[in-house]
Amino acid sequence: MNIMKKWTKRFVMICLFLMALFVTFQSLSGVNAKILIDRLEDALAASENVSGSPSLEDAFDWSKYPKHTVTATGYTAGFESTGKNKGHPEYGITYSGVKVKRDLFSTIAADLNVFPIGTILFIPGYGYGVVADKGGAIKGNKLDLYYETVEDVYRLWGKKQVDVFVIQKGNGKLTEKQLLALNEDKTMQVFRQAYIKSEKR
Repeated sequence: MNIMKKWTKRFVMICLFLMALFVTFQSLSGVNAKILIDRLEDALAASENVSGSPSLEDAFDWSKYPKHTVTATGYTAGFESTGKNKGHPEYGITYSGVKVKRDLFSTIAADLNVFPIGTILFIPGYGYGVVADKGGAIKGNKLDLYYETVEDVYRLWGKKQVDVFVIQKGNGKLTEKQLLALNEDKTMQVFRQAYIKSEKR
């Protein structure tokens, strides 16, 4: 019991010391400590990217793939995009039958006459999109890119006109097993880990 009290006191003292240190630093330098910490995190992330592997955009020669200019918007599985709430039996289920997914290979919606189910696109600034869904307003050269929340749609994408690259034309079918295999391809894990870190920032 005494050991617990002793360690609790030490922990509290360390916390108080660190807070005092930050307040002193802010008052002497005029620099907000939170801004400084955020900038250090950004610098560390940038140095990881420089010293590590190249970004997905820079890792491949995308010019060898057919290019299409599309208008891409973000969407969610929620009521605002699909008219379905979490209790609905088809909530989060795409037209192909797979569950919506935001990963290195994410589910996207397209005009199936332009990009059939299973088509794999590379979308700069988003990553790989696998056509798994369609939408009433998705006609012609339009895409809906899946995000988990409305906040992510606005913060990370919104609406953009972008050149996308057709990596593989779909055959009209897509299964959970195929989507899982794409995301767990060992050769792509370095990009997947970098992507997951950047999405969570």
